[in-house]
Amino acid sequence: MNLLLAEDDPVLADALQQQLLNAAFKVEWAENGAVAEYLLKKQDFDIAVLDLGLPLVDGLTVLKRVRDAGRTLPILVLTALDALEHRVAGLQAGADDYLTKPFDFPELEARLQALLRRSRPATQTQQLRQLTLDRAARRASVAGQALELSPREWALLELLVAERDRVVTKAQIVQAWSGDGDEASGGSIEVYIHRLRKKLEGSGLAVRTVRGLGYLLEAASS
Repeated sequence: MNLLLAEDDPVLADALQQQLLNAAFKVEWAENGAVAEYLLKKQDFDIAVLDLGLPLVDGLTVLKRVRDAGRTLPILVLTALDALEHRVAGLQAGADDYLTKPFDFPELEARLQALLRRSRPATQTQQLRQLTLDRAARRASVAGQALELSPREWALLELLVAERDRVVTKAQIVQAWSGDGDEASGGSIEVYIHRLRKKLEGSGLAVRTVRGLGYLLEAASS
């Protein structure tokens, strides 16, 4: 995924670039708003991280101009300003999400992945080996046999399928589960992964644990 990082703090920008590269993003850095605006209008990016406090041209102006130019890529806004009016201004200008500084990188990555999933045109029915996923009906089956899935199991399976052959972090899983009323813990994630593995037997797919990173849906070894 090609990502534009518009951030004027070179120390923070360097740290974010390294973390984003480790998360499989291709990163181009813009150190001011003028460069960010030029790149966003001239190059094709999958997603952008835009700091509002940019020099030369502020991030809010960049955001408005990019949207006025018809660019529809997902844009996540970063800012040290946490007042409601600043968040509203950013969203009204065309931001897709908003994150205040300081923040933890796993949350940034989870938000970026969520934006990318929403931006992809997803088919309602998807077939992976013996697994069939019907998003409209929120149902799944293996070799024609319906799977009984709890809401969390469904959300977990849908996320793994959307990110198949890419590592899904625990932060992404927590983000996918947000709004169900219960706080997810690392232990509970392991429980749901175990349950899902059992239910995917015979599908030709397997959920592999990538130590220290997360989980990966891939073809089962024969």
